[in-house]
Amino acid sequence: MKSPKTVILALGSNLGNRIGYMQNALEKMHHNIGWVLEVSKIYETPAWGFEGNSFLNACVSVSTRLEASEVLTELLQIENELGRERSDSGNYQNRTIDLDILLFGEEIIETEILRIPHPGIPNRSFVLKPLNDIAASEKHPALGKKISQLLKETKDTSEITISSEEIKKPTLNYHFPGYNYIAVEGNIGAGKTSFSTMVSEDFNAKLILERFKDNPFLPKFYENKERYAFPLEMSFLADRYQQLSDDLAQYDLFKDFVISDYDVFKSLIFAKITLHEDEYSLYHKLFHLIYKELVKPELYIYLYQNTERLLENIKKRGRDYEQNIQPEYLMDINNSYLNFIKSQSNMKVQIIDISGLDFVSSRKDYLWLLSEIDKALV
Repeated sequence: MKSPKTVILALGSNLGNRIGYMQNALEKMHHNIGWVLEVSKIYETPAWGFEGNSFLNACVSVSTRLEASEVLTELLQIENELGRERSDSGNYQNRTIDLDILLFGEEIIETEILRIPHPGIPNRSFVLKPLNDIAASEKHPALGKKISQLLKETKDTSEITISSEEIKKPTLNYHFPGYNYIAVEGNIGAGKTSFSTMVSEDFNAKLILERFKDNPFLPKFYENKERYAFPLEMSFLADRYQQLSDDLAQYDLFKDFVISDYDVFKSLIFAKITLHEDEYSLYHKLFHLIYKELVKPELYIYLYQNTERLLENIKKRGRDYEQNIQPEYLMDINNSYLNFIKSQSNMKVQIIDISGLDFVSSRKDYLWLLSEIDKALV
């Protein structure tokens, strides 16, 4: 899964309801590309490079998990949806919307269809003015100069006026009000780690991830469940207790809440499936001695995936020791989780069926998942 990067985009329009087209484009960026971070003032300028109507121009910064080429594809789609027509001549012309990538982090990209930083930045005041509003201290990756310096040095003396019009950042309807500790759970391969990580990055949350990769018994368990079930479950319980005790006790002043990709109660859920009755009886006693000492999540989100999709995800992520997991084992885990959830009366629990979604690759799916959580919290 990719971490977010900041892309700075230019918007322009000189046909019809210019501000309407720009606002509509901004909304589509929010849904298809990423979170809109900052929006510049609107500047009105004469048409540049051809005789035509005057343009409204602006710049926005967007946090995205897409690659630059993917952002370009989305921008072209948005332009098409908003009625931009292109001429085969390649000459400048009037347009309902014009969208360009100016900067993509500190990357320098030279391909047949994409040049980043945009080559027109230093020579176009109608780009530099709004770009300076939101990125004055950013350095041009190729020229090594700040945007504010490039604005002072540009030789473009075109007439530019600040417009009274404005475009507004799309409303952020997704939040986690009043919750200090959220646990995200799900079956093996459900996507709980990916979702927790994305939320932590997008909503300023402290992230707690299960340290299953460090467990020496896990590969052995999948090879010989009878032999290694008890040491596996005991080692997981000890590690989860230590991790949650330490991380939940350390309050982070710079984070808004805590999100974890597991709840310690999963220890009991898995133990009930993997252990013999006498082993489980002992484990159950030890678990509850530990469980009463831990802080409980105020919101418990269960991501449900059907078994077929779980097996696809497990195969895709390619962990050798998971490749022989059987459908029956996954169904047993899911049923145990659901039984646990039904027994909870003092915790806010939300079950969301994500079987048809790919929220890591599709921002629309990610926003849908956030909206489902948000609707249940209001």
